[in-house]
Amino acid sequence: MFRRTAASAEGGNLLHVIKLVSPFVMVVVLQAAIAGFSLEVMSSVRAYVAGEALWSRSQKNAVYFLNLYLHSGEPSQFAQYQASLAVPIGDEFARWALERDPVDVEAARIGFLQGGNHPDDVPGLIWLFRYFNRVSFLRDAIREWAATDPILLELSVFGEVIRSELEKGPIQHDRLQFLSSRLSELNAQFTVHAKRFSTVLGEGSRAIKLTLTGINILTAAMLILLLIWHTRRLVRQRQSFEDALHAEKERLAWQASHDWLTGLSNRRAFEARLQAELDNGAAGALALILLDLDQFKNVNDSCGHLAGDRLLREVSRLLQQDRHAHDLVARLGGDEFGLILPQCSPFDAVDIAERLRRSLELFNFAWDDRCFAVTASIGVACIADGNITLEDAMRRADAACYRAKEKGRNRVQVENGRSDVVVVAPRPREALAARG
Repeated sequence: MFRRTAASAEGGNLLHVIKLVSPFVMVVVLQAAIAGFSLEVMSSVRAYVAGEALWSRSQKNAVYFLNLYLHSGEPSQFAQYQASLAVPIGDEFARWALERDPVDVEAARIGFLQGGNHPDDVPGLIWLFRYFNRVSFLRDAIREWAATDPILLELSVFGEVIRSELEKGPIQHDRLQFLSSRLSELNAQFTVHAKRFSTVLGEGSRAIKLTLTGINILTAAMLILLLIWHTRRLVRQRQSFEDALHAEKERLAWQASHDWLTGLSNRRAFEARLQAELDNGAAGALALILLDLDQFKNVNDSCGHLAGDRLLREVSRLLQQDRHAHDLVARLGGDEFGLILPQCSPFDAVDIAERLRRSLELFNFAWDDRCFAVTASIGVACIADGNITLEDAMRRADAACYRAKEKGRNRVQVENGRSDVVVVAPRPREALAARG
């Protein structure tokens, strides 16, 4: 019994010692973590400085070799131009991948490697961009980086133009002078942005060094208070963790069934709902509507994808207007939308589709002082057969939508399973305006 009591006392003393030294151990560990974080930031900044030198040199080399090729026509010099141009293009590709939502880490890694960055530096480049791109120095550097995109594009196109002209024969003297002069202008523009990029990175690197040094000093004094606060925080940690886990599950469930851009149901949720409606054949007639925007590509090509995204969001809001609670509106992909209308007669389905077509026709999309007419080709499938499969139902609606496009777009085409197909032709805007 005496031995058991001694063992218990020894265990209690050990536990007491652990409790006493644990705050100091935490202080040391946290201080080491902050020091490691500081080293990682400095290493990542250094990687950007090294990458900038390679990026800048490669851009200048691309202009240099293209100018040589312009005057000599040597294929080897054009190959050197392409190899040099691949470096800034790779970095540009990496930046685009990191600016996406969600971030495409693998594409960014491939882009940075194409940009000639050392493989060991690539994770730090990605990490710094993802989590510190709003810091002033990095934000300004990225702005200068992005400003070279149109110049890079022009240089890329320029090379193909020069090669095409050289393949046709010697370039005339006046034309040669013009092309050479334009290359000099591009080089000057590159130089301006490269110098600003380098200057901003240098200033930022020095500022970060001072900032991180100060943070390490202040942290050593503040960690004791942090540990006291952390003790109180542990009491509520379990509940907070459970709440966060529940919220994350709900978020993931929502993401799995919805389109991130418009907030509508996605194709997966659409097909699952359609299958459920087909399985519940006793619920009555079912209408399926597929809708394709007619000139969506024009908006994307002329105004960019930001304009296209906003158009899709506005169209999605328009499609949800006046819908019943049991109706489902989904974005199936690109500019294709789908509607499931349970307990909807063929007459009502055609009426709803035509009202949607007319609403889109009357809707004007504005972007940067430009207005675009928005129309849609709409296919309607009225399903009364409880034995039809999901694939057949989608095929019928898709065929009707395709025929609507084939017959001139901006119309409603109804596929009812028989050879006779109803077409609701569009009314001219003038007639609609007069009626309004």
